[in-house]
Formats: sequence, structure tokens, C-alpha cells
Amino acid sequence: MPNFTLDSRLQQDSVHIIDLALCQVRLSRDARYPWVILIPQRERVVEVYELGTDEQATLWQEASQLGQAMMRHYGGDKLNIATLGNQVPQLHVHLIVRFQDDAAWPGPVWGQGSAETYDAEALEQRREEIARLASDAGVVR
Repeated sequence: MPNFTLDSRLQQDSVHIIDLALCQVRLSRDARYPWVILIPQRERVVEVYELGTDEQATLWQEASQLGQAMMRHYGGDKLNIATLGNQVPQLHVHLIVRFQDDAAWPGPVWGQGSAETYDAEALEQRREEIARLASDAGVVR
């Protein structure tokens, strides 16, 4: 895997879970939602089109398979997939399982309420769940 530098804001706002063939999977520290961030492990990539064709396919395969596994496990109503990048330009893809009764529904999660943090036990449990879901979905390298 080529070396890549993780943006300090992604480092601060998330916790490493597992490395896939292309992406590093990180758990958002906001415990209100099952929320992971996929970051292609490539230097200086800002937009999806900057990846090669095969890597673009891998990115969407990893996002789709992990997202589907998360939806099945958590029983969400909608999977939000977003690549905003206005504040953090490094290419990253948010996968957020949403529920009709969540505090931000039906709007976006950004700018809605205050983030809630995981306690140490809940954080480790969620990390293990996501790692298992990725493995079961067949996206682990």
C-alpha cells in the first residue's frame, strides 16, 4: 500500500478501524449515528476522478458493500453516502446509517445538534462491529 498522509482533522474526528484494499475505514467520533469514513490511501487525492478507473471502481465497491452490511446490521431507513470535502479536501467518503427518528432527519447530519462522544467500551464495541461487518462483506484485503 503506498504511503499516504491522513489529514489532521480526519485523524482528530475519527478512529481507525480497518484497512481495505484501497481505503482506510475510520469511525466518526459522533456516536449519534453509525457513521464511518472511507479514505482512499493515496497521496494528494481530492476528487474521485483523480483516482484511476480501477481504483474508482474499488472505492465504490468498498463503500457499497460496507454500507449494505451496515444497513442490514443496524436496520437503518436510509444510507447517506457523501463526499463533501469543503472543509477537509482530502478525498473521503462518509457512510452514515440514518433513521427516521434520528435528531437530524430528514436533513443532513452536519450542523444539527451537538456531537455525542462514545465512552471507551461503546467505542471499542462499535469498532469491532464495523471491522466484523467489513470482513463479513468481503471487502477486507
